[in-house]
Order: sequence, then structure tokens, then C-alpha cells
Amino acid sequence: MEAMRIIMDEHQSLAAIIHAIRLMIHEIGAGKLQPDFKLFAAMVRYLDAYPEKRHHPKEDAFLFAPLKARTTQGDAALARLEAEHAQAEARIATLQAALARYTDGAPDGFAGFSAAFDDYADFYRNHMLLEEREILPLVKKHFTPDDWAAADAGFAATPDPMGGTRTTGSDEDFRRIFSKLVAAAPAPIGLGGGPYQDD
Repeated sequence: MEAMRIIMDEHQSLAAIIHAIRLMIHEIGAGKLQPDFKLFAAMVRYLDAYPEKRHHPKEDAFLFAPLKARTTQGDAALARLEAEHAQAEARIATLQAALARYTDGAPDGFAGFSAAFDDYADFYRNHMLLEEREILPLVKKHFTPDDWAAADAGFAATPDPMGGTRTTGSDEDFRRIFSKLVAAAPAPIGLGGGPYQDD
């Protein structure tokens, strides 16, 4: 059941990252932190490259499809989750557009980006809760040893970017990005608010 450990680890990492960015946005709104547009751009790139383009396809292929082959339980939840996975491009486009307005100095730029990120964060919280509360218990109940072997191999093939995975095409080193994000994020999430340097 290595796949189950990986899924939960990735969910926890994503929840922590989203919480950190939400905290930074709140601090900016309160006048306690200056906006760091490079950091926000890096985070949107990460959200596109890993949760949307790697984590979700693994769930579709190695959890959802085998589960549907074993049982009709959870069909409604699976249909909702798969539809949400299919909307990934639109979610990222909304964040990118809101960040662009904020970066360009639009009068409502901060409010728009803050609202867009809140919507994204709320979506992901509900999405992950649905997976964890309804789908993962069914996976544990119905998966065969062969299903687990395939899932374990599939999830291990694209490991957590916190460990240094490079994205296909962009060759973006996530270990480097995250070390710099931690340095830039305010306490208690990070080390205290230095500017993000993408070098």
C-alpha cells in the first residue's frame, strides 16, 4: 500500500503549501508583507506542473479506473472527482489571469488575486476531503494485490517534487524552488520574508 502513503503525503504537502500562500496573501492584505510576484508566479507554475498534471492523472489511472472495475460503490463521487480533474486547465488559467492583473497593478488586482486563490484553496480542500473520506476507504476495501502493485509502481514513478523532481519540458528543479519559497515565506511557515530569487 505504498501508493496510499504517497497519496496522503502529497495531499498533506499540497495543503501546507496552499496554507502558506494563503497566509502570505493575508499578511499582504494586512500591510505586514510586501507582495512577491516571482514567488506567486513560481507557486502557480508548481500547482500546474505537479498537482494538476501529475498527481491527478495518477489518481485517474491507478485508483479511479481500477476501483470502477471492481465496484459501483462511489460512482457518483468518482464522476465528480474526474470532472474536477478535467477542469485543471481552467483552474490554472483563472489563477494566472488574476495574478497577471495583480502584477500589472490593476486597482482591484490584489482583491481579485486573493479571491481567486481563496476559491482555489477551498476547491482543493473539498476535493481532497472527498477523495480521502469516500474513495480511499473503497480502494482499501476492493483493491486486489495486483491493483496495489500497479498503483504502488505508478505513484512511485513520479515522486514528490519536494524531493527534487524535474518537470518534463521546463526542467524546473522543484527542490530549488521550494528551498527559496521557504526562505521567502513569513514565519511561522517559512524563515522570514526574504524576496524570492529565481536563479
